Amino acid sequence: MELLFFYLVALVAVLSGFLVITCKSPINSAISLVMTFFCLAIFYVMLHAPFMAAIQIMVYAGAIIVLIIFVIMLLNLGTAEKARTTHSLAWGSVVGALMMLLAMTFIKGGDTTSVQGEITNEMVAQVGHTELIGQAMFTNFLLPFEIASILLLVAIVGAVVLTKREV
Repeated sequence: MELLFFYLVALVAVLSGFLVITCKSPINSAISLVMTFFCLAIFYVMLHAPFMAAIQIMVYAGAIIVLIIFVIMLLNLGTAEKARTTHSLAWGSVVGALMMLLAMTFIKGGDTTSVQGEITNEMVAQVGHTELIGQAMFTNFLLPFEIASILLLVAIVGAVVLTKREV
């Protein structure tokens, strides 16, 4: 039953991801992206990582999508439509198929059942998910965390500068 649920959620995630890139309206693409984020949160719950699922919904499906829709509304991209060319669609399809083949090769060749690390199931049960994630994020991964926050700040400032009208 769990495998059937996984396949159903995976199908919805792939279809909504496909809709993100094929919808003509940017708002519909953003809504499809929200659906993809919710499917990823369901995957986190299935992996027994409820904290990551909550963060996925709060940060990505909440804050980032609000930011994206805010930028879309400020730039007034609702009616803008770019002309599609057949050669760009063909090259995109070829690159996508090669990336899918590469990903499937890595997945088939990998050995995910015997992953060894310093964090065990007993340690997670004793300490907790949240404390272990926070400790890793603010010690080992502090620089990437700060770089991501600076990039988000630059994106917000860029959106404000692009939409500023001269007075």
